[in-house]
Amino acid sequence: MTKILIAEDEPLMRERLLEMLAEAWPDARVVLVAENGNDAWDGFLEQEPDVVFLDIRMPGLSGLEVAERIGGLAHVVFVTAYDQYAVDAFDKGAVDYLLKPVQADRLDKAVARLRDKLGSGSSNRAGHGAPPAGLGELLQHLKSALPGMRQERTRWLKASVGRQIRLIDVDDVLFFQSDTKYTRVVLRDSEALVRMPLKDLLSGLDRDRFWQIHRGTVVNASAIAAAERIDAERLQVLLRDCDEKLPVSRTFAHLFRD
Repeated sequence: MTKILIAEDEPLMRERLLEMLAEAWPDARVVLVAENGNDAWDGFLEQEPDVVFLDIRMPGLSGLEVAERIGGLAHVVFVTAYDQYAVDAFDKGAVDYLLKPVQADRLDKAVARLRDKLGSGSSNRAGHGAPPAGLGELLQHLKSALPGMRQERTRWLKASVGRQIRLIDVDDVLFFQSDTKYTRVVLRDSEALVRMPLKDLLSGLDRDRFWQIHRGTVVNASAIAAAERIDAERLQVLLRDCDEKLPVSRTFAHLFRD
């Protein structure tokens, strides 16, 4: 059964999509409905859906940023109100899109395309299609063209160290690790706790420099010394200036393939 994730911050739009998908794709199963981009990415790692419907503009990570992180691990359909850009950009075929308000006939076409891709037999995770050609370029184009899509990057963090509040430069961080409602921040000579979940920190980190290697771990790529195999299926990351070894989940193993 095809698994679907929906990420949409407008309640009425969420309900409409759920109702229309139940009609258009009755043999698929919606495994998660997220109200923001951070929950969408966190839920993606937990549920591993085959298809993701992403609102482009959401709190936290935008739909474009979530799509970047998903890469070729699932098929993406953008739900957008930016019609002046959508027809021009999305019709190049890199990903599918639905214009708000979503129309039943347009959703039917999107579902037909997805069924075709899912049946093509070439998958990264579950045998479904490889990343579409030009996806990275399309996402970068849209992020620069769409109003309000440029994300401010986090430069400094306020973290608790004993009785002190320290100001930490993110460049000095070796890795971040989820610790329930907090995030553990590990540096070369110390560590601290940030009063923010890791999934909320993600939206402010430069994904080219900070790699998520596990649902609960993000590592500074410049701090990686090597990745080594534990067995035929599992990897772990070795760090410079730190003895901790960080497990790599199956979802992110592709980061270390030749």
